[in-house]
Amino acid sequence: MSRYLLPSLASLAPYVPGEQPQDRRYIKLNTNESPFPPSPKAQAKAAEALKRLQLYPDPDGMSLVSAMAERLGLSPDQVLLCNGSDEILDQAFMAFCDGTHPAVFPDISYGFYKVFAEFHGVPYREIPLRADFSICPEDYFGAEGMIVIANPNAPTGLALKSSEIEEILMHNPKRVVVIDEAYIDFGGASAVPLIVQYDNLLVTQTFSKSRSMAGARLGMGFACKALIDDLKKVKYSTNPYNVNAMTLAAGLGAWEDEAYTRANVKAIRENREETEKALRDLGFETTDSRTNFLFARHPGIGGEALYQALKAKGVLVRHFSAPRINDSIRVTVGSKEEMEAFVRAVREVLEAQ
Repeated sequence: MSRYLLPSLASLAPYVPGEQPQDRRYIKLNTNESPFPPSPKAQAKAAEALKRLQLYPDPDGMSLVSAMAERLGLSPDQVLLCNGSDEILDQAFMAFCDGTHPAVFPDISYGFYKVFAEFHGVPYREIPLRADFSICPEDYFGAEGMIVIANPNAPTGLALKSSEIEEILMHNPKRVVVIDEAYIDFGGASAVPLIVQYDNLLVTQTFSKSRSMAGARLGMGFACKALIDDLKKVKYSTNPYNVNAMTLAAGLGAWEDEAYTRANVKAIRENREETEKALRDLGFETTDSRTNFLFARHPGIGGEALYQALKAKGVLVRHFSAPRINDSIRVTVGSKEEMEAFVRAVREVLEAQ
């Protein structure tokens, strides 16, 4: 680092994305991307938008916002688009937290929450998951700070019920509750319908997973108009043209092609179930995943050793070094062929033990 970096940032531990090695061709099951390409409609609309890139995009993305609002039974002023859901999470930390307004989130969850808090100088409390990696709603009742919960959670894959989310909202009427629904389409129950009842709820979602647009960077937030206006104040003070024209166009095409999304989600869920059964037959323990990934451990081999052995065979999975989960791996659910190759590689590793 240079001598000019602020002292407050010198010790910051940044978020570590999933590795993107270039040394060989891998079966890439480490970053929870979709195995399917974007919708043909999304591709066509993006190509058309390419012809007009000399113009700025609509800063509000009203064509897509209106389409979203209509399907979800919301008004357009209850929807906000962003450059990936990471951006709107960051905006929430800027809008609702500071040195005297802390944040609260699980100790095992999406790693960016802690990074956002430390980057913005926000005090935070990490609440331990239960022994089975589930979230206990009561632990968040009367929380002293903005609550951030990934539902379904990552990397565990477990989901809270809508009634449990509502209990957290009811017990925190003076605190913003952020529900990060990056994986909601793969088996969870969305909290979006609750925003009409609770003015302290912000729900974030993304096009990266179920809509095959991780490379486009498109996310969205749903909340009452007042909360959306708060976030817009941050957006228009930092980056008003935060979603580019091609992404907006592709997003509209993907949103309109819901049948394509549903078919892909169905295939991923089927592949998840088949792979989970195969892993359990091999002696693995898995959580009840409601996402596009599996969280698994084997009593006969550590997570780091399994990760390294699979990488040597050309299969990338994700391993985390945190104490409670360092014996586990997180495996993105890919195509049927990719998952069959993954299971074969796992079997070979275990047989070599």
